[in-house]
Amino acid sequence: MFLCGSYVPPQYLPWSPGSYLFLLETCLFLLFACTAAGSAGSMPSMNNQLNELRSLAAKAENRRTETGIPRVAMVQGKIPEHMLAAVYDPMINVILQGSKSMTVGDRTLRYDPATYFVMSIDLPAVGSVHPSVSGEPYLAVSLTLDPTVLSTLFADLPKPVGRVEHNLGFSVAPVTTDLMDAWVRMLRLMGDPDAIAALAPVYEREIIFRVLQGPHGWMLREIAAPDTAMARVNMAIQWIRRDFAEPIGVERLAERASMSVSAFHRHFKAVTNLSPLQYQKRVRLLQARTLMVANAKSVMAAAFEVGYESATQFSRDYARVFGLPPAQDAGRILGDTRAIRP
Repeated sequence: MFLCGSYVPPQYLPWSPGSYLFLLETCLFLLFACTAAGSAGSMPSMNNQLNELRSLAAKAENRRTETGIPRVAMVQGKIPEHMLAAVYDPMINVILQGSKSMTVGDRTLRYDPATYFVMSIDLPAVGSVHPSVSGEPYLAVSLTLDPTVLSTLFADLPKPVGRVEHNLGFSVAPVTTDLMDAWVRMLRLMGDPDAIAALAPVYEREIIFRVLQGPHGWMLREIAAPDTAMARVNMAIQWIRRDFAEPIGVERLAERASMSVSAFHRHFKAVTNLSPLQYQKRVRLLQARTLMVANAKSVMAAAFEVGYESATQFSRDYARVFGLPPAQDAGRILGDTRAIRP
């Protein structure tokens, strides 16, 4: 006779009714014990995956470091401040060590090791990174989302029953062992470049698929589906980014997005945490900061190049966002307060 999955010879089986109850309770105890052991055993698996990813990404620099794998990058250490304030492309970002904060509008999200951040649309954000409690440098890997890959994968999946319109275009969630496993296989390709062309697209789809299965799945589905409010807002965002230095009319953007002005404004703010005009202003200010820090543009030249007609208004808006007037802020970043001309 088989008992609890093991063969027990008949001569050793007790036959009283009480013995049956004892055996049943014993089997249930063993079943739960084995289940608990299996669950506990999954934890080292996650730790092993995290440790391997840290090892694979150990050559990352303190700026976006290309891996040789399309759309996959890594970064490590203290990142220059002006590089953390930018218009971020849609991405999946996994923290391996340390922590990071991302502020969009008036909302700040913080994420730690074994969590991932998804941004489904282009957003002007200010980031800050921190080492781990024990002092190890910040370390992360990211996958920039390709709209074509996302839409083709979405088309291959069963359509969800019904549609629920969701809002915010960025969020944080804990990783899973399945997602981490796909990331491990992706980064291993850095040591096998001949396999990148064949396998990277497979792993890329798997990473996105695992995210689609998780708490962020709705967000990517909303952006991949052609006729959702988030997809329409995304179209407007592309128009603003392309022509950020030009005056924009909310009425015209709403018309292009096939929405009423009130509905467009409401959905835009819900997705980006900014109004359309605030979004354009953040894009302008971030671009101006880059022009001053990286291209040594004067304050006035940077202001006019990004679309401002008044240097005074530019300085006022800049100080409101970055905390200092433009020349002082850029000089602080460069380590020389005389580096930027008015």
